[in-house]
Amino acid sequence: MPIHQLNLRSGQNWRQNQKKSRPEKKKISGPRRSWLVFLSWKNALLAAGGLVVLIALALAGTVAWMSRGLPDPNHLISREVPENTKIFDRTGETVLYEIHGNQSRTLMTLDQIPAIVKNAAIAIEDKNFYHHKGFSLWAILRTAITNVLLGKKAGGSTLTQQLVKNAILTTEKTYTRKIKELVLAYKIEKRFSKDEILQMYLNEVPYGSTAYGVEAASQRYFGKSVKEISLAEAAVLAAITQAPTRYSPYGSNHDILISRQHYVLDLMAEQGFISAEEKEAAKAQELKFKPPAENITAPHFVMYVKELITERFGEKAVEQGGLKIYTTLDLYKQKIAEAVIEEKSANNQEKYNATNAALVSLDPKNGQILALVGSRDFFNEEIDGQVNIATRSRQPGSSLKPLVYAALFLKGYPDKTILYDVNTNFSNDPNKPYEPKNYDSQEHGPVTARQALAGSLNTPAVKAIYLAGVGAVLQLAENFGYSTLKDPDRFGLSLVLGGGEVKLLEHTAAFGAFAREGVFFETAAILRVTDKNGQTLWEHQEEKRQVLDPKIARLVSDILSDNQARSFIFGEKNWLTLGQRPVAAKTGTTNDYRDAWTIGYTPSLVAGVWVGNNNNTEMKRGADGSKVAAPIWNEFMKQVLGDTPVENFKKPETAATGKPVLDGVIGGEKIVKIDRASGRLATDETPSSFIEEKTFSEDHCLLYYINKDDPLGDPPTDPNVDPQFTLWESRVLEWAAKLGRSSSSPPLEFDDLHVPANRPAFEIASPQNGGLLTTAFLDARLGSLTAARGVKRAEYFINGNLLATITDYPFNLQKNIAFLPNGYHTLLVRACDDIDNCAEKTVEINLKLDGDGQPKTFSLSWLEPTEGLAAADIDFPLKLKLKLENSAAIARVNFFYLDKDDQTVFISFVQPAGQAELTSLWADPPITGTYRLYAEAVGWSTQSFKTKEVVVNINSASRKSLE
Repeated sequence: MPIHQLNLRSGQNWRQNQKKSRPEKKKISGPRRSWLVFLSWKNALLAAGGLVVLIALALAGTVAWMSRGLPDPNHLISREVPENTKIFDRTGETVLYEIHGNQSRTLMTLDQIPAIVKNAAIAIEDKNFYHHKGFSLWAILRTAITNVLLGKKAGGSTLTQQLVKNAILTTEKTYTRKIKELVLAYKIEKRFSKDEILQMYLNEVPYGSTAYGVEAASQRYFGKSVKEISLAEAAVLAAITQAPTRYSPYGSNHDILISRQHYVLDLMAEQGFISAEEKEAAKAQELKFKPPAENITAPHFVMYVKELITERFGEKAVEQGGLKIYTTLDLYKQKIAEAVIEEKSANNQEKYNATNAALVSLDPKNGQILALVGSRDFFNEEIDGQVNIATRSRQPGSSLKPLVYAALFLKGYPDKTILYDVNTNFSNDPNKPYEPKNYDSQEHGPVTARQALAGSLNTPAVKAIYLAGVGAVLQLAENFGYSTLKDPDRFGLSLVLGGGEVKLLEHTAAFGAFAREGVFFETAAILRVTDKNGQTLWEHQEEKRQVLDPKIARLVSDILSDNQARSFIFGEKNWLTLGQRPVAAKTGTTNDYRDAWTIGYTPSLVAGVWVGNNNNTEMKRGADGSKVAAPIWNEFMKQVLGDTPVENFKKPETAATGKPVLDGVIGGEKIVKIDRASGRLATDETPSSFIEEKTFSEDHCLLYYINKDDPLGDPPTDPNVDPQFTLWESRVLEWAAKLGRSSSSPPLEFDDLHVPANRPAFEIASPQNGGLLTTAFLDARLGSLTAARGVKRAEYFINGNLLATITDYPFNLQKNIAFLPNGYHTLLVRACDDIDNCAEKTVEINLKLDGDGQPKTFSLSWLEPTEGLAAADIDFPLKLKLKLENSAAIARVNFFYLDKDDQTVFISFVQPAGQAELTSLWADPPITGTYRLYAEAVGWSTQSFKTKEVVVNINSASRKSLE
C-alpha cells in the first residue's frame, strides 16, 4: 500500500473533500500558522527522503542482481579460444580475407613501457585516470545528455571501464552490460592499484587483427619493441584503440588515423605531458609502417566490409569469433575493374600526372556492390593506396547535373524548355560576382534543357538549379542517398557545377536509381553472416524506395543516352557510347583538375569512375572526365557486359504545354530574306550575292514568360519581381544585339532596286556567233553597252568556267586560249552594275589550232592536310593545299567534304593561274566529328580529276572535355 504522503492524487482528493463537507474555517494567524507551515515542510522533507531511500534500495537491488555471475576480476586472463573470421565473395567459394583469431601478445611490466606510451593512452582515453574510483558520474551524465538530448554519440568510459569492456565483457551495447561494466570497474579499482590497472590495460587492449597490447602492436605496425618507438608512433598506438578497424594503419582510413594521432598529440600538450615544440615535431615526423603480411583480395572492399561488420558485431566478435561473412562481391567483375584501372592509370599518370583511380560497380536492381576498387594499388604508399576513394568526399564537377535537371523536370519544366546559354552574372552583389563560363568559353544562345544537359553547358545549369530551387535539389539528393549534401546553409547555385562534395559509392548508387526508373536501393556489401557453428546471425534484406517519378527518371536516362543530343559539343565518337548498346552516361571535372569523373549505366549495370591524386594535387590541364575517367569506365563496361543481351531504356512520354518557351519555341522568332541594297524583302530578282537572312525575334529570358515556381501557370505580371530577372534579361538582350538579332518587326515592302529595268543592255560585237578561230588569241568586244546604274564589271566564261573579270571600260577582253582543245566552245559574257543587276549574252566559237587538238590532261594531289589530322575549331580557317600538274589546263578546283551521312558539302573553289601549287582556306568548321575531304579539278572542256579522300577529325575549340 503506497505511503499516504507520497500519493499526490490522494492528498488532493482529501483536500477537495474537506472543502465540500466542512464549514468554512476561520482565518488562522500568528504563531499557530507558523507552526503549521513548519509541519508541512517537515512532512515534505520526510516524503522526499523516503523516496530517495526507495530509489537507492531499488538501484542497489538492481546492481546486486546484475552482479550475479560476473567474472572474477582476479582472473582477467581467462579467455575463450579465438577462431578465424573469413570474408567470402558472393559465391561463398573464394575467401577474400581471413581475420586470424590467434592472438599475438607480449606482456610488459609498467616500467618497461615508455612514459610517452602511458601518457598518450591517458591523454586520449582518461585524463582523470588517477583521480576517480573506476567510473565518473559526471562523465556518465554528460554522455547521457549528449546521446539522448542532442542525438549524438559520445563516450564516457574511463580507462578502467575500457579494460573491462575489452578484456572481460563483450562489446554489446545494452544498459545491463553497461551496469555490469561499472560494477566490475569499481571492483577492479578496489582490488588493484592504478599502476596495475594501467599495466593490464596496455597489455590487454586490442590494436587490430591479432595484436593485443602495446608490445604486440608496436611489433606489428612498426617492426620494433614498444621501448624503441617515438612520440609520434606512441600517439598512433593511442589513436588506434578506440576503433582498431576504422583506424587501422592497413585500412582505408589512413588520413583519419593521422588526424586522430594529431588529436592525441594536441591533448598530450594540453595536459602538460609534452611541450608545444615536441607536439609539432611529432606531427611532422614521417611515419613508416611495416608492410602487412596477410593475403587479401579486393582489399578496399574487404576493409569496407570489415568496418561495417565491426560496427554491427563489435571488434572482438570479428577478430576472434570465427564468423563467416558472405559478401556481394562478384570476383569476375572485380578482377576486370582492377586490371582496367591498372592499364589505363599508367597512361593517365604519364600524360596527365593522374596517379590514382577508383571504380565502383553496382547492380541497380538491388543495390549490391559487384566491384569496388578504392585506389589503383592498395599497397602503394607513394599514392596513399590504402585510402578508399569510394567512400571519401570529393567534388563531383558537372556529374551532379542530372540530379539538378531531374529536380527541374519534377517541378514541371519539360526537356524542351528554352534556356539561353549566354554569359550571365548570377550575383546581385557587385562585390561578389558569380559568372561561370562553359568549358569551351563559347555562348550557344537559346538551347533546350535537353541540349544543355546533354552538352553539359554550365550557364543553363545554373539557371536550372535556380528554377528548381536549391532546397528542392538538396532534398532530392537526400532521397537519392547522398549523405554529404544535407546542410542547406552550405550550398548555393554553384552546387550544380560541383560546389559540394559526394562519395563515389553514393554517387554511383544514385545513378542506379535513374537506371531503375526512380527506385533507389540502399547499397549492400554483405549478404549474410553466420557464426562459427553455421547459424545465421544476420541476413541482408533489400531496402528500396521510390525517390523519383518514373517518367522523370526515363527522361533523364533518355537525355544521358542521347549521343546525338551531345554531339554538337562532343562529336559522335566519344567514350560514352557502347556501340549499339544503349547506355546513359555523364562526366564531370573540377575547375582545377583535381577530380575527374564518369558515371554511366544500362538497365542492369551501373559503374562510376573517379580519377585524380589522393593528396589532392592538381592533374595536368586537360585531364577531364572524358579523357582520364571515361576510357576506364568504357573498357570496364564493355568487358563486363560482353555479349550479354542488349537492354533498352523505356522512352519517356512527352506532351506539349501550350507555352512556346517551354515547348522549344523562341518567342516570336522569324527568319526572313532581306535585300542588302534596299533593306527590303528579297524577291526572285534579288541576286543571291545581295540576299541575307535576318532573324527578327523577341529575345527574352525564360523569367520574362513564366513564374519560376509555377511554370505552367499564368505568366508574371511584373517579371522584375524575380531577383534574377534583370541579371538574365540584360545579358540575353546584349547577346541578341551583338549578333544583330533585331527585336523590331521585319519590313513589309519588297526590293525595288533589283528589277529588269535596271539590268545592263549590251551586245557581243566579236567574236561572231559560230565564228572560226584559227589563232590562240581571243579578242572579245562589247557593243551598245548601257545601264541605269552604270556597269561595274564584265565577267567572261568559257564552257561555264570563269575565264576573266574586267572592271575597266570598255570591258573588252584579250586572252590567250591556247590551253583549250580544238572544237566548239561556249563564250558567255555577264555585265553587272554595282548591286549585281546583271545581264548575260552567249556566242559559240569554233577553235581550230595547229596540233592534235586533244584535251589537255592534268592531275592534283594533297600537300595539306595530312591523313588523320586532328584539328580543333579554333584552328580554322584551315589551310587546304594541293600540288598541280599542268595547271594551265585546269579551269577551277572545287573543295568538298563528306559528312557522317556521306552527304557532300561544298567548301570553296579556286581558279589556278598556271602555278604548281594551289592554296585555299576552309573557313567555317563543321560540328565535332570525322570528315572525309577531297578536291576536284575541272578542265576547260569536259575533263575532270578527283583527289583521294583525306580523313580529318574535328574537335570543339578549347573544349577538351565532356563537361
